[in-house]
Amino acid sequence: MLNKKNEDIELSGMGEERDVRENLLEPALHHRARVDSGKDSIFSQLENNPGAAVLAYCFSSISMTVVNKYVVSGSSWNLNFLYLAIQAVICFAAILVLKQMGFIPNLAALESSKAKRWLPVSVFFVGMIYTSTKSLQFLSVPVYTIFKNLTIIVIAYGEILWFGGNVTPLLLLSFGFMVLSSIVAAWADIQAAVNGVGHSVESANAISTLNAGYAWMGLNVFCTASYVLGTRKFITSLNFKDWDTMFYNNLISLPIMIICSLVTEDWSSANLAKNFPAETRNSLMIGMLYSGLGAIFISYSSAWCIRKTSSTTYSFVGYLNKLPLAISGIVFFDAPVTFGSITAILLGFFSGLIYGYGKVKQKQQPKEVLPTSQPPMSASSQRQKDAYKL
Repeated sequence: MLNKKNEDIELSGMGEERDVRENLLEPALHHRARVDSGKDSIFSQLENNPGAAVLAYCFSSISMTVVNKYVVSGSSWNLNFLYLAIQAVICFAAILVLKQMGFIPNLAALESSKAKRWLPVSVFFVGMIYTSTKSLQFLSVPVYTIFKNLTIIVIAYGEILWFGGNVTPLLLLSFGFMVLSSIVAAWADIQAAVNGVGHSVESANAISTLNAGYAWMGLNVFCTASYVLGTRKFITSLNFKDWDTMFYNNLISLPIMIICSLVTEDWSSANLAKNFPAETRNSLMIGMLYSGLGAIFISYSSAWCIRKTSSTTYSFVGYLNKLPLAISGIVFFDAPVTFGSITAILLGFFSGLIYGYGKVKQKQQPKEVLPTSQPPMSASSQRQKDAYKL
């Protein structure tokens, strides 16, 4: 009986202790639940905010260009392929981590047949990003941004040849302004080099640097247009989504970049020390890390912007983004500010507005125009129609 009483006392004591613990923990649990629900509500509000999506897309694209310009703008920098290989490794690793965490549920498996068909696209992808870094190495960010508009013209006429598109008068007008802005930008840049504005080297060297930049920019326009058109041609037949494209691009292009780096670039300790000086080594590493993750950020923010606004708004944001991108080059890299450079930036911005408006009107045309002829009828439909007449 004594043991029984002791057991009852112990059990009652344990029950009272448990009740006390629960009473003490209950406010803390309620507080934690309120905090978690508050965090969820903040994240859900941010996720559903179109303005936040637009700002994220603008920040990702602008910061990516600025970081790339910072990394490759060193006077002794000559390891572009190595830089791109590091980007590809970081991006590929990030995709695998996101897949393991469940953020990418359906990622296309690596198949040799798909890899062979995607290989030409990856080659143009390597050419696009390599010539982009070389152009940024020799040209200022505003001039690079203005000349990048010429890619739109090449892609538009490539679509006409490959996919049977058409160019409206508004698009032709925007193309004219794009060419004019590029001419004005080149003229202003050459005049600044001749007069020594914004250039620390003598005029002859500055002009030769600009000529190299324009040559790389021309190759970049060709490679970018080829990559975009090739992606459009193969992405449907291979049933690729955005993550699949990034996965195959980085996986296939990585050995190409490594081989090109080993063959064409100097990996000696002296050259590595020259490209990664001790005083800027940490910031360069951070920039490379961000540039690798930036591809993921741009992909997500682009999809977020389209999902919470519309494809038309997304297009307009892309064109309007040219102005702050050009201004960022002036702010961060002391690009020469002249009447010609400002005029070229405004012309490029205006051409983007016209192009965006022209694309919107072009998409609305099929909805506004009534059919003037009867659409062709299939043989089975014609037989059913004849049967009904009988």
